[in-house]
Amino acid sequence: MKAEMDKIVSLADGESTTELQKYLSTLTDNQLITATTNSALKGKKVGAMLKGIFKGSPPVSSEGANRRLLVYEHLIPLCESGDLQAEVAADIIGLLMLETHALSGPSLAKLAALFVDAIKAGRMGSGKSLELFPTILTALASCEALSYGKGELSGEEYKKQLINSLCSSRWDPQCVIHLTTMFRDVPLSSEELQFVVEKVLRMFSKLDLQEIPPLVYQLLLLSAKGCKKQILDGIVGYFRDQDIRQEEEQKDGENLHLEVQTIPQDQLRHVEGTVILHIVFAARLDHELGREFLKSFKTSNGNLCPFSVALLLSVARIQRYEEQVFDLLKGAVIKSFKDEQLQQGSKFLQDLLPGHCSVAKMILDTVKNSVFGWDHVTQGLVQLGFFLMDTFGPKPGPFGKATEGPVGAARTPSQQACKLGGQMLLQGFKMHEPIRGEILEQVLNRLVTKTSSPVSHYLDLFSDIVISAPMILLESSSKVTETFDHLTYLPLATVQGLLKAVQPLLKVSMSLKDSLILVLRKAMFCSQLDGRKSAVTGFLLLLKNFKVLGSLASSQCSQAVSSSQLQVDVHSRYNSAANEAFCLEILSSLRRCLGQQADVRLMLYEGFYDVLRRNSQLASSIMQTLLSQVRRYYEPEQDLLPPVKLEPCITAQGDQVYLQEPLAHLVSCTVHCLMWLQSSHRGAKLNAEDSDDDEEEEEGYKSELQAMLESATRRMIKCELEDFELDKSAEFSLGSSVGVKNNIYAVLVMGLYEVLMEYNFLKANYNKARFEELLQLFNRHHKLAEILKEKSGKGRAPSHKTPRSLLSMGFVSTLITVLFRDNSQSREEALSVLRSSGEFVRYALSVAVQKIQQLEETGHTDGPDGQHPDRTFRFLCDMTSVLMWRYTNIPGAVEEAGKKEKRCSLSQLCLEGLLRIFTTCQQRCPEKMAQLLSTMDVAEGEAEQDDVAEMNYFYIRQFQRALFAQLSGGEEEFNSREAQLLLSILAVLARQLKPSSKQFVQMITWTVKICKETSFEDSAFCKGLLSLLFSLHVLYKPPASLLLELCQDIHSHLGDIDQDVEVEKQSHFTVVNMKTATTAALLVLSQVDRVLDEVDWLIARKKTQTASDKPGSAEASQAAGQQDPVEKAVTLQLGTLLTALNELVQTALLPGNCTITLLRELTRTYTILTTLVKYYIQVCASQSASLPNRFEKLVKLSGSHLTPQCYSFITYAQSGESSFGDDKKKKKRNEANTAASAKILRDTKAIPNLIFSIEQYEKYLITLSKKSKVNLMQYMKLSTSRDFRINAATLDAALQEQEEAEVVSENASSLKSVFSSPEAGPSNVSLVSQTQESQDAAEAPEPKQKKRKR
Repeated sequence: MKAEMDKIVSLADGESTTELQKYLSTLTDNQLITATTNSALKGKKVGAMLKGIFKGSPPVSSEGANRRLLVYEHLIPLCESGDLQAEVAADIIGLLMLETHALSGPSLAKLAALFVDAIKAGRMGSGKSLELFPTILTALASCEALSYGKGELSGEEYKKQLINSLCSSRWDPQCVIHLTTMFRDVPLSSEELQFVVEKVLRMFSKLDLQEIPPLVYQLLLLSAKGCKKQILDGIVGYFRDQDIRQEEEQKDGENLHLEVQTIPQDQLRHVEGTVILHIVFAARLDHELGREFLKSFKTSNGNLCPFSVALLLSVARIQRYEEQVFDLLKGAVIKSFKDEQLQQGSKFLQDLLPGHCSVAKMILDTVKNSVFGWDHVTQGLVQLGFFLMDTFGPKPGPFGKATEGPVGAARTPSQQACKLGGQMLLQGFKMHEPIRGEILEQVLNRLVTKTSSPVSHYLDLFSDIVISAPMILLESSSKVTETFDHLTYLPLATVQGLLKAVQPLLKVSMSLKDSLILVLRKAMFCSQLDGRKSAVTGFLLLLKNFKVLGSLASSQCSQAVSSSQLQVDVHSRYNSAANEAFCLEILSSLRRCLGQQADVRLMLYEGFYDVLRRNSQLASSIMQTLLSQVRRYYEPEQDLLPPVKLEPCITAQGDQVYLQEPLAHLVSCTVHCLMWLQSSHRGAKLNAEDSDDDEEEEEGYKSELQAMLESATRRMIKCELEDFELDKSAEFSLGSSVGVKNNIYAVLVMGLYEVLMEYNFLKANYNKARFEELLQLFNRHHKLAEILKEKSGKGRAPSHKTPRSLLSMGFVSTLITVLFRDNSQSREEALSVLRSSGEFVRYALSVAVQKIQQLEETGHTDGPDGQHPDRTFRFLCDMTSVLMWRYTNIPGAVEEAGKKEKRCSLSQLCLEGLLRIFTTCQQRCPEKMAQLLSTMDVAEGEAEQDDVAEMNYFYIRQFQRALFAQLSGGEEEFNSREAQLLLSILAVLARQLKPSSKQFVQMITWTVKICKETSFEDSAFCKGLLSLLFSLHVLYKPPASLLLELCQDIHSHLGDIDQDVEVEKQSHFTVVNMKTATTAALLVLSQVDRVLDEVDWLIARKKTQTASDKPGSAEASQAAGQQDPVEKAVTLQLGTLLTALNELVQTALLPGNCTITLLRELTRTYTILTTLVKYYIQVCASQSASLPNRFEKLVKLSGSHLTPQCYSFITYAQSGESSFGDDKKKKKRNEANTAASAKILRDTKAIPNLIFSIEQYEKYLITLSKKSKVNLMQYMKLSTSRDFRINAATLDAALQEQEEAEVVSENASSLKSVFSSPEAGPSNVSLVSQTQESQDAAEAPEPKQKKRKR
């Protein structure tokens, strides 16, 4: 064999090919194959030998062509076998590629078939010979004709058949990557490329996970030919399925004996990370791929998964895509939250669509997955987190002031998006060390720079970071120290939040504490008031949280501290001693504040009580400080009145008067600290450690303070208003300095009376004489309050707000409890003194309501314990129980006397308090609502305490009974305000019911019954009742049918726009009557707007689905003759809505707001009908489907019924006619109304907008008619009414008046000439007759569309 090989090589080197041909023809096929095989295996001279064989085998002769084919057929499997050295195999394939163009068509076809069979049989494992296949296919495509079966095909067609056959067959998973690589070199048409891409993507699931990244890499290279969207969607779809499978397997953790091999999570995440890197690298090089990628996400309407979110965030690192990616993700997040909100608020949408897919969950899953080495994703996560917080964080209120909203659960989509940003950053901070510094720096930067907008969301994030990872944060303590330097320039709310958040760190970092103290000391001398207030805030916080040894257990710090901090924060005697010196030093700094502005002093007084509770060992210093301050304003002479000096409490600057010392707050703080010390030491007398000196000192200031308070009480009772220069003749206007001074004095004196009332109540121990003194104090307070109220009411505008009461919330809670619920015999006599005063009882209730209102608005109240959520909630529970008992147990008849006065009854005050309590609890701590209801012991065993829903419904029934009692008493006894409060409470409590529960169904049945049976002519009550009905009904079933019945009622009561038409009197809901119909119409229109929102959302959703769906699947469903359920629901909703609007548009609505709102809703209805028509145009263009019958009926309804009535209503609205009364007063009022409504109509452009939307609707209907081959315009009537038109009758009347006026003036100026002119008479007659003829023509009855009489 060696000889043959040498012979061929030597002959090939010669000049003559004839001898080489002769020699080759002498060799048999087997000899040639054996020689070639041996040469290839040894790797010697194989290239020279093959060149010789090809040289001696001319392709023009059949023998040469067959020999060439034989060599190809033998060498291809040999290269694939793996027996050859890699270099040898590569050389052979290279030579074969060079000679391929010389092969004949049939030979090429045979070789192609050989490759296809080998691939099908799985014999292409190594893929070395596959490099030759593209060359063969390219050569094949250039052939003119090839025999195929019994006929012939062109080379291009033959190649297409081969590729089709190849992609339809089974591939060995081992050769998928090789085949994908091979197809890169094959010229493919777009159709062939699609075959190939679909086949490769189908093979993903059959491959081992480790083979996915190289395959993706090859696919991305292949995407240069096209099918970019398909490839990207396929890759993302594969990993979405893997994630879902992984999640399901985690849920079913116990089913580990599954047949399918579970993919380890870390392996999957690492593979995903590699694939993301490949795609980002490809997008960086191929901008078209990047654009296609983003376009794909836009059209798929945020069909996101954790993998695609991670991919987007990685792509965001490419600068040209950064802005687009974040805008896209921002849009997807906010849309997801809005969709979720829309679905949760509508039973119609919940029944129609499956569960909502949360983008927030996807993003948080991405954060969680990024722990597997996805460093290329983390930067994007940080950017997105801050982007969401910046974009959707709270906005500044009017005049740049931060608005204090509810601190409870995030409710609006914007709040939820902001919260999501915070969660991302917090999780990222915990997981990824490299980004911690950046997150912390950005949060602190925003706290410092965003002084004009609220930063509460960043403070919450910073606080969460401190609590979750305090020791990690200490590594970056220098950044926190830098922030301290800016404290004096920050708003007070930011300083308070920042110091509260950083407090756990101060206990474990001495350097941090020292730097803060240094900053606070400087701030004490800051020229800005806010800077000094910040210093007081910081020092008070330090005093609260650095405990001195021996402080009572009840004063433990309530701040959450992690275990790592507790280990470091050693409470040894040495530490506590150091703390004591530290705290006393701070107290000495704070004493300087007692000479500063009132605001600074006020902060100090409000903070001392909390400091004392938490750090009781500082009692002596604090009490001495307060005592020395009180002495300045106390009159020690027992016979002098008043007992306090008010002059030093104010200061004047120019002609302006200011408050210098908030005296009432000072006394209040002193009283509360004293009372707390007495109560705590009563239980802690067992503390034998206290030295005699301390006890003596304590008893000294206690007895002195008590003596001062007793004396002040006695003398304040004796004081007349004249003693304070505040009698009825005093000036209280805020325009003069005297008035301002008197107002300040009045507020101070009222505050003192309140503080002394609280002190005396607590000291009285239910002694009758002491309670009588308390009542005398109240009478003085009440008298002054009445004067202040009377004087402030005289101005044009109320210039005076009721000052906040200084009674503490705990005391108010105790007071109303003993006033209404205390039945003990021993206290009966003393309490009867307080109960006998109706004014005192009313005052107690009104203060309780004021405190609850403050809690609702700000989340805290003034006075002790006002900043502690747990304690304020406990007071709320007590108040709720008392107010509920008072309202349900004392009948309204007892309060008849109060009705004659122009103020609300006690029952009404109770209801207002209850409404505010329920609202506050629902907004700020919804999870505690059940606890609140369970403390209301009114149930007396009726409600099952275990079942929250039953308990909630029990209270609903209580309020339902109260409302029913109101309604059954007749219209004269009906208290509208009380009924509205009851409805508001029912609405709040109803939100706690699950829409699927039987209690909810009972609630809605009761509400419908009340609406059908109540006929009071009270607009405000009607509005409240219908609002409750709508809010419940929308969670029960679609509201369109309800709206139709209400529209019929409104039409029936207000009459028709055509006065000749009698409307049949019918009443589905008697709550709608002549007086309430307009209110009801506005409410109905607001619900119409809501239904249109839902319909619009559904149509938009369907349009997106149609754009992204494959045509085939939709055609199949259409062919089955079944209309899509969403399309069906949309058509039915719109149909009922059009019928309802058809009723309203024929109603003689009052000119003004109601008419304009109806015109706007009609405009919106036609706009949405146009959107639906556009959707069907899109469907017809892509699927050639027939229009559903329901849609045709909808078009007919809009064209034949609604549109003509719209034009009639436009005429009615413009004329401003009203069918009410003929007397002069009403006529004048109607003229004024008409003029006002005409101006509003001109300003709002409501009519031109409506006409435009109708015409747009008809325009697109014409387009749809052409596309669908259905004549939809047969239902439309030619529009006659336009915004600019001439009313013939009105014009002729005006012309006639003008002519007559001219004739009269001519007669008056020249009487003789008239008599001497014979033409004057006939000409005038002819003019009149012509005008008369035109008038007759105008008054001829126009053909009207018949209106149905019901």
